[in-house]
Amino acid sequence: MKHIQKYQGKKVLVLGLGKSGYETAKLLYRLGAQVTVNDGKDVSQTEQYRELTEMGITIIGGHHPLSLLEHTTLIVKNPGIPYTLSLIEQAQTMNIPIITEVELAYEITESSILGITGTNGKTTVTSLIGDMFKAHEHAGLLCGNIGFVASKVAQNAGAHDTLVMELSSFQLMGIQEFRPHIALITNIYSAHLDYHGNQQNYIDAKMQITKNQTSEDYLIFNDKQRTLLQNYNIKSKVVYFSTDEKVEGAYIDQNKVYFYDEFIIDVKDIVLPGVHNLENVLASIAAAKLAGIDNIHICDTLKTFEGIKHRLQFVTEIDGVKYYNDSKATNTLATSFALDSFHQPTHWLAGGLDRGNGFEELDTHIDHVKHMYIFGETTEKLTAFAAQHHIPYTICKDVTDAVLKTASYVERGEVVLLSPACASWDQYPTYEVRGEHFISQVKLI
Repeated sequence: MKHIQKYQGKKVLVLGLGKSGYETAKLLYRLGAQVTVNDGKDVSQTEQYRELTEMGITIIGGHHPLSLLEHTTLIVKNPGIPYTLSLIEQAQTMNIPIITEVELAYEITESSILGITGTNGKTTVTSLIGDMFKAHEHAGLLCGNIGFVASKVAQNAGAHDTLVMELSSFQLMGIQEFRPHIALITNIYSAHLDYHGNQQNYIDAKMQITKNQTSEDYLIFNDKQRTLLQNYNIKSKVVYFSTDEKVEGAYIDQNKVYFYDEFIIDVKDIVLPGVHNLENVLASIAAAKLAGIDNIHICDTLKTFEGIKHRLQFVTEIDGVKYYNDSKATNTLATSFALDSFHQPTHWLAGGLDRGNGFEELDTHIDHVKHMYIFGETTEKLTAFAAQHHIPYTICKDVTDAVLKTASYVERGEVVLLSPACASWDQYPTYEVRGEHFISQVKLI
């Protein structure tokens, strides 16, 4: 860890006492800052509150008083807090810098950074790359949006380590000097429009991952979307991946995977299910090769890596019915991939937070859907979608209720698929909790 001096004696406001806010406050205190933590909820009964206040850190919960901005020189914001919050808007008019904690991680780390973002597939790719590092016995440390606070991991990482960092658009909006040596963008489609306001703002946020890169760095990018790069001043070397044609990077030719014409593995030896996951595999191979991982360890990983929890996760088979948990499908593109993974009659559980989008993108992916089980804020939109396509549907209270109601319709040889196509926050704190509710109820059948 670099012992930087820039925060010594400075008044810093940490906005949000979640996992990242808690770790950020401790790090800034260690760096000599005068730290105040603010959360919109009353957090006075939490263990984090007790520990931080014992350190001498001030915590104000329950509201966001504008007086907190007096003499504040920096705000480190929880990524999920919108910029429309009055406190943030006022801070912007006062020209107070606003960052997220991944910027802190960059400032203190001695390690190289491999940053992964994208609309879909970023968690799978991050996990896959992490396993490739483990197989090679390189120190690839998972962090960021994948669940391990980046600034905490960075404190214990050395010069020979690599931070394998999953990055959301929310996190990338709050960077200033952050510079990954290898940046990877899986794809960019429509998502989070409720937060970003429009698609262009969302794309701009994703492309922030490249903004400080130089000709010494790499950007791994989906060949299908290479035209997006025309709108940005990309200084790094661009390495593409494609399932359709030969490119300067990772590609498939006659069911064999290559990286710059070097044979890597036969497609039939890759165990990760789903045609869409071939793009994730190619992106991961490109990153691993650029990071210096040997082919034998890349192949060993691809022959054993079966996927991540809550992403097309096979739960169990009961009386000839297979149950799959795809709770991580928080948008229509992810759900289209899930639906395309099956051909047998499918009982589709869908619904959740209404972000203002429709479901038209799924029109060509539902021929085999036998019945829909609909829940959450998007119930009205999804029932209209089901009716338009003449799909029988049942309105449910939540995921648990949906699993119970499948019993009236499902038959041997069919599939029950939770793939909500929506975020979870209307009924569940995270997609993981939503997925666990599904798994728990299935196991009670």
